Amino acid sequence: MSRLTTLGSTATGRSAELFTAIKAKLGKVPNAYDAIGSNSPVALAALLDFDAALANTSLGRKEIEVIKLATSEVNGCDYCLAAHTLAGKMAGLSADAMLAARRGTPGGDARLDALSTFVRSVVGSRGTVAQDVVDAFKGAGFTDAQVVDTLFAISSITFTNLLNRVNDTVLDFPAARN
Repeated sequence: MSRLTTLGSTATGRSAELFTAIKAKLGKVPNAYDAIGSNSPVALAALLDFDAALANTSLGRKEIEVIKLATSEVNGCDYCLAAHTLAGKMAGLSADAMLAARRGTPGGDARLDALSTFVRSVVGSRGTVAQDVVDAFKGAGFTDAQVVDTLFAISSITFTNLLNRVNDTVLDFPAARN
């Protein structure tokens, strides 16, 4: 059961406007968006704008989903793992590639493996990221722009990871396979 207020179809004002737009695009308002928008329409609007901007970065859809899966695994967010397993499938990632990204194991694509390793290292550490971690990522063919865009994507998913962990958001997507 959600710990934060959710309004769903009873939302009014800016929350209702955002929920209508989300429902038109996705067919429903996911529980995480309901929790965010019911309590802070400003935060939901910013998150939606953030993710729209993310789609225009130097990263492809598969790469963005690898980032979101790896980050969500390190942060222990079951909700985001479920949502981004579905999104990863829609982006063309295989089930094995998604599990590899989450676990930090080889998944058959050296570039995505390097991305997952970098993300897991950044998210799972404190302080300055070691030079060899950055060098390995760039050595796998990633540019400085992609380093920054990867951090941008980590920032987006970290917000929803935190929200869902605090809210204990009820899954409304199929649970991610372990």
